[in-house]
Amino acid sequence: MSRTRKILIVLLAVGVLALGGAFAWIAFLRDDAPPALTTSDLDDALGGGTSSPESAPTAPAGSAPQSTGPDATGPDATASPSTAATIGSAGGDVAGTWTISSDSTLGYRVKEVIGGLDAEGAGRTNEVTGALVIEGTTAVSAEFTVEMASISSDSGRRDSQFRGRIMSTDEFPTSTFVLTSPIDFGSIPAEGTSITAQATGDLTLRGVTRTVTFELTAKIEGGRIGVLGNIPILFSDYQIPDPSNAVATVKDNGLLEFVLVFDRS
Repeated sequence: MSRTRKILIVLLAVGVLALGGAFAWIAFLRDDAPPALTTSDLDDALGGGTSSPESAPTAPAGSAPQSTGPDATGPDATASPSTAATIGSAGGDVAGTWTISSDSTLGYRVKEVIGGLDAEGAGRTNEVTGALVIEGTTAVSAEFTVEMASISSDSGRRDSQFRGRIMSTDEFPTSTFVLTSPIDFGSIPAEGTSITAQATGDLTLRGVTRTVTFELTAKIEGGRIGVLGNIPILFSDYQIPDPSNAVATVKDNGLLEFVLVFDRS
């Protein structure tokens, strides 16, 4: 074998190894994000966890949000068995104030391209607080606050970017949602029965407040109220910088997804 041919074979082998290493690194970087939150997650959070997987009322993470434009401004409890029985029956009394439990989950979901391959990034937290007030069959007020620096994903690099230049959590430590239009459910569902409704309120991210409307799923289980939903987010609406970097290209929109569990105060 000639010396030139040997050199070509060595160079080819090195190239193959380098290419394989690059694809292995890309595969490592695009580690699978947790699945989108669904009614199964709602059941698990409520303590049920017996239903079959079912999709949440969701727009894909790559779709445009339904936002109606800028706004002008920007304790856990466990229900007793008797309370659970009262709430769980059809037409049961749910009037009063309900507080968000630490069993709740809130996070983001975005579409990414890493090394030419499609991927998905997601971060979540349980550090959510807030309350829900019900009068009769109507949710007259609701709000939640999330500690943004507590949101974490499967990538320390992504989390550092998220808390730093993207969401600037030192300057904007919390994000909030406040219901601005009452939600009349019409009737109180029986234990374990889900109902859907439209919610409208003010969402504040990175110090910018906008009015949003989205679909949610609500359910009563074991004396608790659970709410599942997601809100499409267009980053430019909230002055969120382009999350893309040298490693990943991120689409200009994503989802804020949540499962909120409320206990009676």
